Amino acid sequence: RHPVLYYTWFEMAIPKLLERLKPDLFLSPDGFLSLKTNVRSMAVFHDLNFEHYPEDIPYWTRRYYRSYFPRYAAKAVRIATVSEFSKSDIVKQYRVSPDKIDVVYDGANDTYHPLQETDKVRTREEYSEGMPYFVFIGSLHPRKNLANLFRAFDLFKKSNPSDVKLLIVGARKWWTRDIDLAYNRMVFSDDVIFTGRLNVGELAGVLGSAIALTYVSYFEGFGIPIVEAFRCDVPVITSNVTSMPEVAGDAALLVDPFSPESISEALYKAYQYDSIRKELVTRGQRRRELFSWQQTADRLWESIEKAAKS
Repeated sequence: RHPVLYYTWFEMAIPKLLERLKPDLFLSPDGFLSLKTNVRSMAVFHDLNFEHYPEDIPYWTRRYYRSYFPRYAAKAVRIATVSEFSKSDIVKQYRVSPDKIDVVYDGANDTYHPLQETDKVRTREEYSEGMPYFVFIGSLHPRKNLANLFRAFDLFKKSNPSDVKLLIVGARKWWTRDIDLAYNRMVFSDDVIFTGRLNVGELAGVLGSAIALTYVSYFEGFGIPIVEAFRCDVPVITSNVTSMPEVAGDAALLVDPFSPESISEALYKAYQYDSIRKELVTRGQRRRELFSWQQTADRLWESIEKAAKS
């Protein structure tokens, strides 16, 4: 994953392959197209975070993205994207007609399901010293807002003395100075547990045993962990910006991701009030019916058929 490799693959290798195969359509699920082919092309854009927060990704990568993705948007005969938010963002950023874009929501793996209490106890014994915990799942990337999550958890612990832990699930690929400073300034850093990457089965267990999912990014095109938590009957705390209110609907505690105090207040509500947790779970059970990989496949196929006929 490097701009030189992107260019070599999509502008040199792919055109030769398409010339030989002569397909009806070239579909790119990752958004990258080839500008040197006349084959009808369709792109899936998940989000345009690099347009809004370019400083969050390496210099040459963002230069490549911001140079080529507007051209990909223009070249594509059709674009699929994962939320109404992302659709409107593409229209605004790249001046693409909304009629050219189809919204295809993401789904969640069937492995995610509600757990028995004995399974929850066993999971907590394995990962959190037997203690209750909030969980974050995702890449440890700046836009996932770990710095403010750490600050919020510290505020929560100061005002609510308890054995509650914070599990951070994901690899430290994008660990930045701001995240590092926030973590090292924590009073309760010993209550933060880093699990590293987990497989899907392990993730389902860890998520299904949590007090709540804390998913407080400041930018998302969709936010699959929200739906995964719905499937596990786990309350959701997520941000009130970009796509997250659209995905969560009325089934989450929405917070200001730029305010540790707002996040901390939601942590308190999810921990302290059983009635709030139960209501969020009930709403999540209804909400999750809107998202499945079968529905994703069906909607994407409809978009493909439109692209093939255009």
